[in-house]
Amino acid sequence: MDFVITKEQQRMQKAAREMLKAKCTNEFVWEMEKDVKGYTTEFWRKMGELDWMALIIPEEYDGVGAGFFDLILMMEELGRACSPGPFFSTVVLGGLSLIEFGTPEIKKELLPKIAKANIAMTLALTEPQTTQWAPCIISTAATSHREGYVINGIKLFVPDAHVADYFICAARTSGSAADRNGVTLFLVDAMKPGIKLQPLKTIAGDKQFEMTLADVSVRSADIVGELNKGGEHLELILQYAAISKCAEMVGGATRVLEMSAAYAKERKQFGKPIGSFQAVQHHCANMLIDLEGSRYITYKAAWMLDQKIPCRREVSIAKAWVSDMYKKVTFGDAKYHRSLVAESLGL
Repeated sequence: MDFVITKEQQRMQKAAREMLKAKCTNEFVWEMEKDVKGYTTEFWRKMGELDWMALIIPEEYDGVGAGFFDLILMMEELGRACSPGPFFSTVVLGGLSLIEFGTPEIKKELLPKIAKANIAMTLALTEPQTTQWAPCIISTAATSHREGYVINGIKLFVPDAHVADYFICAARTSGSAADRNGVTLFLVDAMKPGIKLQPLKTIAGDKQFEMTLADVSVRSADIVGELNKGGEHLELILQYAAISKCAEMVGGATRVLEMSAAYAKERKQFGKPIGSFQAVQHHCANMLIDLEGSRYITYKAAWMLDQKIPCRREVSIAKAWVSDMYKKVTFGDAKYHRSLVAESLGL
């Protein structure tokens, strides 16, 4: 196992951090949370100019050809800045799906467009009968019709659907709603007739949508991966997605710890900085311990995925551990710890 960060990766992280510090300010993040689109075209194009979308795209498709671990380091920086926009949806949910399972024709058509930030993509998976990203609990039906299929169903919590040019839609082509086999992934053009989007109001302010598909026609050539093997494909895609989100949370928690530590040095009580009090020091130390443990298990799972080593257990551990860590670090269990974080954020 080797996930030492190289000098080249360190330079990439530094460049990303500097750009995000300049362009992705706290004010910009708050503004984009209220914005209907959720990001600006200028910001998206800037990310494209820096080859962020091209990072994991193979060189033969105008990409950089880096590995998944490099993407995780980028996701960590994006999480550190609370960066808005459909990067995760496009690069992880869309791009990695096409890299792993797309046909040569689909790759040739779409991967260069992702690399150049010319299109956005997302994954349409979750349905009303489940609250999980379950790769097999699918009732949306794709019925064979002429030289292709017709898709009917409802998808929930589709991220960034309002700006997506293409969806990767999971639909059932055989079996019942809970069968492991019988799910197929389809590439669906967002401009197809029969697609209706309804925005969902979320606590986080992220852009989630309900998507209704009514007699949406697709070609057999639009199948991503193998017919009836979509459940297996989704298991890998969701592992990539889970670890990407873990990295994003590690980045966010890192920023919270930095702000909290800085505030503890500045805020004074009884004539001295509160950082000199043992109880505050213990909380900051516990935050660091939880954070570094989360970074380690995230990097380990990312490295294993990058090396194509089976790691379902490691991904599950990381997802559970990092989620708990993020809540503890950003909100905490003690009342004064919540106050410390809130005041450092100016809330």
